[in-house]
Amino acid sequence: MSASQTSDVPTLLVKIFGKDRPGITAGLFDTLAAYSVDVVDIEQVVSRGRLVLCALVTEPTVASAGELRATVHSWAESLKLQAEIISGTGDNRPRGEGRSHVTVLGHPLTAEQTAAIAARIAETGGNIDRIFRLAKYPVTAVEFAVSGCETEPLRTALATEAHGIGVDVAVVSAGLHRRAQRLVVMDVDSTLIQDEVIELFAAHAGCEDKVAEVTAAAMRGELDFEQSLHARVELLAGLDASVVDKVRAEVRLTPGARTLIRTLKRLGYQVGVVSGGFTQVTDDLKERLGLDFASANTLEIVDGKLTGRVTGEIVDRAGKARLLRRFATEAGVPLAQTVAIGDGANDLDMLNAAGLGVAFNAKPVVRQAAHTAVNVPFLDTVLYLLGITREEVEAADFGEDDLPH
Repeated sequence: MSASQTSDVPTLLVKIFGKDRPGITAGLFDTLAAYSVDVVDIEQVVSRGRLVLCALVTEPTVASAGELRATVHSWAESLKLQAEIISGTGDNRPRGEGRSHVTVLGHPLTAEQTAAIAARIAETGGNIDRIFRLAKYPVTAVEFAVSGCETEPLRTALATEAHGIGVDVAVVSAGLHRRAQRLVVMDVDSTLIQDEVIELFAAHAGCEDKVAEVTAAAMRGELDFEQSLHARVELLAGLDASVVDKVRAEVRLTPGARTLIRTLKRLGYQVGVVSGGFTQVTDDLKERLGLDFASANTLEIVDGKLTGRVTGEIVDRAGKARLLRRFATEAGVPLAQTVAIGDGANDLDMLNAAGLGVAFNAKPVVRQAAHTAVNVPFLDTVLYLLGITREEVEAADFGEDDLPH
């Protein structure tokens, strides 16, 4: 029976509450089957072993409606469950225009924070249709399905609220594109890895403090990136090329980086990196992590020594956005289905160009400009923003580990 056919017919909302166990859903519908009712809608939630099962069904003939009620109550009592049956007409009311997924990350997530997010959704005209927990560690991640308001104003309102109450919130429009193949492009320094690569090189040249000072100013947007890059690289002149292998060995991946990339690849996503650092490191990361794309600046090496110069096209703020677009074209993925992750001011153009820009433990100027911010030190929390649950990640890991090698 179609939605139009059920719009005016009498219906019953059958609600079952109690301790969950196998067979309850089958038992309820077996009981209802004796009255030849049609199923209009079903929803079931289990929380800490307690079940709430709702079935919206067409009402049987007047002669048997009372008998149905008595039979359902008797069946529920036999299983020490509670039953409530409410008469009405037609289906659930249609969801409002404008649908979004709102992901909230807390470490922990408090009742006060949840109340503030829910209130702001209501203030924007949105209705919360469903709530679902995506993860309980390393952060609590909860997804709200919201209808009745457009995505952009909802995102703006919740970003302001989230900053004030200390949670991370991502808002993306609902639709089939969320399940489509995507391209994820990350910055490298202080995003994919915990280090600033040029500072690792500088430590071997004895000028780490001077380079770190210039790097910090560039990331805050206080210096032109290209000028600061040349100034820092000049300090490396004369270093033996063997330092490249030492730096590669010193690079520390961000917690959750391997899980993020492994999970994305399993889902068929393509993954790339763009960096204001150096190909001498990013090419190694591409091979080690199985990345699809990688682009960075290249340190010039002549006669086994670093010259203090870089060669080729400079990967700066505009260059990162340009590379995102190039990777998307090569991957055959619309720009709207790209995700960019970064932490510094030179990532801003890339974050704004992507369908979803994620500021990862970013500088304030970046957090304020990006679509969403993640302020916990686990890179795999980005998976929750894509609607992927921790249980799905762990199940996939178990399945792979269980296979013969």
